Amino acid sequence: MSMVYDEYGRPFIILKEQQAKARVKGDEAVRSNILAARSISSLLRTSLGPKGLDKMLVSPDGDVSITNDGATILEQLQIDHPVAKLMVELSQSQDDEIGDGTTGVVVLAGSLLEQAENLLKKGIHPVRIAEGFEKAASVAIQTLGSIAETMDIQANDHQALKTTAQTTLSSKILQSHKNKMADIAVSAVLRVADLERKDVNFERIRVEGKTGGSLEDTELVSGIVIDKEISHPQMPKVIQDAKICILTCPFEPPKPKTKHKLDITSPEAYEELYNHEQSYFRNMVKAVKDTGANLVICQWGFDDEANHLLLQNDLPAVRWVGGVEIEHIAMVTGGRIVPRFEQVSAEKLGTAKTVREVQMGNERMLLIEHPMHTSAVTVLCRGGSHMVVEEGKRSLHDAMCVVRNLIRDNRVVYGGGSAELACALAVEQYADTVTGVDQYAVRAFADALEDLPLALAENAGYRPIEEVAAAKAKQVAENNPYIGIGVSSVDAPRNGHAMDMREVGVFETLIGKQQQIQLAAQVVKMILKIDDVIAQGQYQ
Repeated sequence: MSMVYDEYGRPFIILKEQQAKARVKGDEAVRSNILAARSISSLLRTSLGPKGLDKMLVSPDGDVSITNDGATILEQLQIDHPVAKLMVELSQSQDDEIGDGTTGVVVLAGSLLEQAENLLKKGIHPVRIAEGFEKAASVAIQTLGSIAETMDIQANDHQALKTTAQTTLSSKILQSHKNKMADIAVSAVLRVADLERKDVNFERIRVEGKTGGSLEDTELVSGIVIDKEISHPQMPKVIQDAKICILTCPFEPPKPKTKHKLDITSPEAYEELYNHEQSYFRNMVKAVKDTGANLVICQWGFDDEANHLLLQNDLPAVRWVGGVEIEHIAMVTGGRIVPRFEQVSAEKLGTAKTVREVQMGNERMLLIEHPMHTSAVTVLCRGGSHMVVEEGKRSLHDAMCVVRNLIRDNRVVYGGGSAELACALAVEQYADTVTGVDQYAVRAFADALEDLPLALAENAGYRPIEEVAAAKAKQVAENNPYIGIGVSSVDAPRNGHAMDMREVGVFETLIGKQQQIQLAAQVVKMILKIDDVIAQGQYQ
């Protein structure tokens, strides 16, 4: 600190290295990191399960989103704390790999950190806590594998796939229409799936939304849906056995890239210019017609003159199609994208059985149905508002991801918190065999696993501790790892909501549940081992 004087002789103080306070270390850093991560977890806790609540997110631009998808909520939050960003990445990793369980993985990580904080207060070193959590996580993952059931996904008209999709949709906005939506999700995945290789190409599935109608009007289209229309009202609206020319060059004369000036001083000069332009247009139309194409899809626009010539030559066209749609059309129809008219040829055309324009409300859309080259589907989601449509698209995507996961690995565990309770009991038994300080961390891991069914019961309006205790005791008494909390039941039985989830028919994929525990344990271990936070450029 030093004192200086300004030009009027007034003293003022200069504080040196005042930004060195940006460093946090020791127990203070660990507790600060745990607090930041738990704040994110507590935000998502109320969104967990079939009775979870939605969040309204308002962006700085005023855009409003309503969702209970964990990855979407965290993605749109403006977070500055570096450890809180780890929780966002945790949810995003679950979404990228599995597509579902994005809320549960964050809630589990928050519960583990809460238990870790209690152990830190008892004087246990963070490294010992992380090692105990790691041992317990491996036991929980092995337990999930032992209680998992192998499903015949092709039996009873793929009933196992539909039930799994219904379980996913139970916590979404599509809950009231989950039977139909589950059928749509399963049909969409099966049409593009290779069951022998256990592979699903999601690039062949598009999810489009259109405001208007209700969620019940959502449909599955065998092909591609484009939010465009035929460029001229007098062109045919239905093209059978379509041969599609896909252009990324404009239907217009080339424009000089330098400054130019054109002086027309006589009617003859204007007529000559008009004929030259017409000749250029006719040559472009002739080049396309000679290939046998009966439909042109152009990434760029073309003026009314070119549109009129296309009509005269019986060549329907669609203009201003986006680059992503152009690539998808080329992929599924087997066509090649043509960047200039000199390269147009018959072997570069895409093929589809039918291309038709349909009316939806006050707008029109183009349907490319039954492409000849490969299978492709589009789920057209309808809704009364833009927010409903966007949330419906997210819900359907999650359902299709779960169906994809069950095709990859057809083993399932049962929901309602039954899998977590079974793992908690197994971890508690394992803790009895552990000696030393690690057993405290192992038992804490078991307590954290019970937090997920606690949140399910709490969000459903039940008495969480009583319900979880009853389900846990019933699992032990009956030696049945499938006892969970029936949060979807209307009337509570006399002995509470604890029931066999096999009778309820609530499935979750094994790989999704194992991924949750594995990712949560890894992130918690990373957070616990951070004991020094240094802001770059602020501390020397």
